Amino acid sequence: MIITTLVEDGQAQGFESEHGLSLYLQTPKHKILFDAGQSDLFLTNAEKLGVNIAEVDVAVLSHGHYDHGGGLKTFLQKNARATVYINASAFGEYYNGDKYIGLDNDLLKSPRVRLTDGEFVIDEELALLTMPETVYPVLSHGLTKRQGRDVLPDDFAHEHYLSVRVGEKRVLFSGCSHRGALNIMAKFAPDVFVGGFHFIKYATDGEDKTTLEDTAKRLLSYPTEYYTGHCTGNEQYALLKSTMGNRLHRLTIGKTFTINNKKPMQKRN
Repeated sequence: MIITTLVEDGQAQGFESEHGLSLYLQTPKHKILFDAGQSDLFLTNAEKLGVNIAEVDVAVLSHGHYDHGGGLKTFLQKNARATVYINASAFGEYYNGDKYIGLDNDLLKSPRVRLTDGEFVIDEELALLTMPETVYPVLSHGLTKRQGRDVLPDDFAHEHYLSVRVGEKRVLFSGCSHRGALNIMAKFAPDVFVGGFHFIKYATDGEDKTTLEDTAKRLLSYPTEYYTGHCTGNEQYALLKSTMGNRLHRLTIGKTFTINNKKPMQKRN
């Protein structure tokens, strides 16, 4: 499996960046767009990398925020074949303070947008997973949803995850992990995790530092390889890296990496 980062927050020589995430995935059966950033930048960077967006046959939106779904209108214009899988709750009214951070409802006009509810199996290689129940509290970090006249903390029920079977391995893609990285690991424990951790709201000193260090140790308790960026935060990533070492890797625009299909051999005593 080959993974290329098209959009991510960090700077990379020769590429523009924005607050958002977009990944291009190549599997034995599919060419996949996972999230589309907040604009048409995913397309600009794809063209620089020689990625033909018209050949994508599956697209997945991780959750209902503009920095992941803002580029979907451009994608639907440039690609005539892919089904776009979106959680049915993703078209709610989502806010960060007074700023609307939800999706363009015009996307619902496309016959290629397929709304899913709960776990959804695409085929023997791909599945969409949800997490109705959690072990650890889900923190909204000030993000809200509006229901009628009510303004409520967002519970991120609109978030789902793409699971890809790669030979002996399960690779899980998460846009922001708003429902909690530790909850995701407790529920799914994939061999490889790719996506944002949404730790950017945490300070890197005081109690928040302790929380991040404890989280890093808990993540290491799983036999998982981690690739992260976007909403994880640069300083927060550095703090995690100091604990997680070579089990944690940074997503970088324009960079490609490969997930092999074999699990490492277990050492015998």
